[in-house]
Amino acid sequence: MGVYALAFIAFTLDLARRSARVGDTVVSGAERVAAARSGAANGYVTTKERSTATIGRSDGATRESVSLRIGVVLAIIGWVLHLVATVLRGVAGGRVPWANMYEFSMTGTLIIMGVFLVALVRRDLRFLGAIVTGLVLIMLGITTVGFRVDVVPLPPALQSYWLVIHVMVAILGTAFFTLGAAISVVQLLQTRREAGAAPVKFRLPGAIPGPVALENTAYRVIVVGFVFWTFTLIAGAIWAEHAWGRYWGWDTKEVWTFIIWVIFAGYIHARATKGWRGSRSAWLAIIGFAAVMFNFGVVNVFFKGLHAYSGL
Repeated sequence: MGVYALAFIAFTLDLARRSARVGDTVVSGAERVAAARSGAANGYVTTKERSTATIGRSDGATRESVSLRIGVVLAIIGWVLHLVATVLRGVAGGRVPWANMYEFSMTGTLIIMGVFLVALVRRDLRFLGAIVTGLVLIMLGITTVGFRVDVVPLPPALQSYWLVIHVMVAILGTAFFTLGAAISVVQLLQTRREAGAAPVKFRLPGAIPGPVALENTAYRVIVVGFVFWTFTLIAGAIWAEHAWGRYWGWDTKEVWTFIIWVIFAGYIHARATKGWRGSRSAWLAIIGFAAVMFNFGVVNVFFKGLHAYSGL
């Protein structure tokens, strides 16, 4: 958690420097009006603005690399320590380390950070570093304070290979939903920023992408999470039949798992066929993630049922 906290600070410093740099390179209000009157509002920029934008790009590329690289390196170091702690928990229990809420939280946050770091190989999502590390840090803090339990033997219902398959796939789905929600939050912020921006815009390299690019990325990430969650629902039904003799019993946990599936199915369907774009799709992604957190943090603790394996 200490290393993640340092990574969070580094990522936050990078965002702060970008914001200050953007403020320094934005043209004055009078110049914006003049540019709009000369046709810049239709997509053209003045020579002075091009020059300013170019200076901003070179200056930004030089300055942002230090804090970003430190943030990524610290995030990787924190993840390695996190991995070692999770593996040792499994060794101590002689089983997979996700049999109760404490272990599920450890493994879940590990996978969330792992998915983020792997995604960096394909896309430059480093602007999400502050959100992802901050969220993981909060989750680990709550886990350590509220969910910490000693290693205990597995109850009979969990002594199955489905524990490995069903729960791990659920963790993967949760990780992708988390990343998709984080991107959607940034999408909403970018939408608000651009709604109040000047007619003439320029973008710094390495800066946060526009709302459309963010929305498309969030959609792809959530689709992957939805596939994992669909398998989670199916595998859970098969395991329930093996453990309790029925595929579906309207247990609270089963119901909320299905509700989450419906929310994200609606997200994918509405965006693909009904033309939902922009803020509406982002809010639906965030609502789906909130349902995932409610399912884990509230249903597991305060609701009774056959899935009461929190260990608390």
